Amino acid sequence: MFIDLIRKRRSIRRFEARDVEPEKIEMIIEAALRSPSSRGLNPWEFIVVRDRGLLESLSRAKEHGSSFLKGAPLAIVVLADPDKCDVWVEDCSIASIIIQLASHNLGLGSCWIQIRKRMHNNSKTAGDYIKETLGIPEHMTVESIIAIGYPAEEKPPHPEGYLQYEKVFSEHYGKGLRDGEQ
Repeated sequence: MFIDLIRKRRSIRRFEARDVEPEKIEMIIEAALRSPSSRGLNPWEFIVVRDRGLLESLSRAKEHGSSFLKGAPLAIVVLADPDKCDVWVEDCSIASIIIQLASHNLGLGSCWIQIRKRMHNNSKTAGDYIKETLGIPEHMTVESIIAIGYPAEEKPPHPEGYLQYEKVFSEHYGKGLRDGEQ
């Protein structure tokens, strides 16, 4: 069931050294292409990266938070043409999480690497670094990279007590959804 998928999915940053099968990659891409998109404009595009040298290069995209990508057997770069849609960020974000959920459903682990509005170094954005590395046209913008592979770490689901129900309201802001909350 979907709720079980949501409960068990965790960000995975350590992966086994085995490749992801082509049929699983195809299913993940199909899921991404079926992602909801505002007005059906589908501004997102995807680059599937399996080459170990490119994965190593992409692992250096940001100053912090991308180094684990060098250990992943697969990455999907999520990018868009901002001129196609005013809500491309939202559409790319939806596609990114769909990629993560599809991966988890197939027995794979994944982790979102935020690229948009992140820096490669003091003078270059992470997006510009990735554009150079992968030959992406200048007018495109990179939202994220999703690292994917067979998990080499196991994380338990977050316990129910981790959920912040105090941030959920009923009818009006400040009125708790659960009985007895103010």
